[in-house]
Amino acid sequence: MGPFAKDLLQGKVVLITGGATGLGRAMGEMFLKLGARLAITSRREEVLKKASEEMGSAGKEVFYKSCDVREPAQIHELVDAVEQHYGRIDVLINNAAGNFISPTERLSPRAVDAVLNIVLHGTFYMTLEVGKRWIAQGTAGTMLNIVTTYASTGSGYVVPSAAAKAGVLALTRSLAVEWAPHGIRQVAIAPGSFPTEGAWSRLAPTPDLEQQMMNRIPLKRTGTTEELAHLAAYLISDYAGYINGEVVTIDGGEWLQGAGQFNDLLDVTDQQWDLLAEMTRKGK
Repeated sequence: MGPFAKDLLQGKVVLITGGATGLGRAMGEMFLKLGARLAITSRREEVLKKASEEMGSAGKEVFYKSCDVREPAQIHELVDAVEQHYGRIDVLINNAAGNFISPTERLSPRAVDAVLNIVLHGTFYMTLEVGKRWIAQGTAGTMLNIVTTYASTGSGYVVPSAAAKAGVLALTRSLAVEWAPHGIRQVAIAPGSFPTEGAWSRLAPTPDLEQQMMNRIPLKRTGTTEELAHLAAYLISDYAGYINGEVVTIDGGEWLQGAGQFNDLLDVTDQQWDLLAEMTRKGK
């Protein structure tokens, strides 16, 4: 369990979009270990069924139902089904996403929509469906959105994702104020590089690109899914009950390295520093 008591999330009903694979599955597995009751969704029924069987193999219950988060009617049916099965939802994890690298001028409107409709519209639709029910029921709850470090800074070559995640970030911070009186808490995680089979193949498809990404990280490694899952577990727990509207970055310092004007000087060798120091002294 790492730093957590085994009953940290005891009895909490957690719904995760994109919960059958990648980071969504890693979070779900961690939540189960900590006592949560889990519901997962994605578009592919067969993948959900397999994940549910594997994740629940230790006697844990994992409810699943397929849903395309781009379709509000399917979201309504999903939330109905989870509430009927467990009686309630305590935590919503908006994790479903889509992304790929491309020069922006090569994108078609359809390619743009492929990302925006899942990341921004899907997150908004899920948030509205669950949030409206909590407000009507007078029920408190927590929403955790998975954003990205470039939601704040922007980034070339993933512009639809940057725009969509920026929207999700604004949604998180806006509802942190508006819905707080209802007992609804908003938090977000901004992950850096966490290799998962699906995303990594699209964002770092060659060894050279993978190495370039690694070189941007001061810790010189990517994150592990367990590290992200531990952070998520804390943020949705009652121990984080006073954290509202906060976005926690977990990226090994990558965005800070890119933000500093002189951070590329990490590549200067000792010999070059000696030469620069001598030139500086001569300049005086």
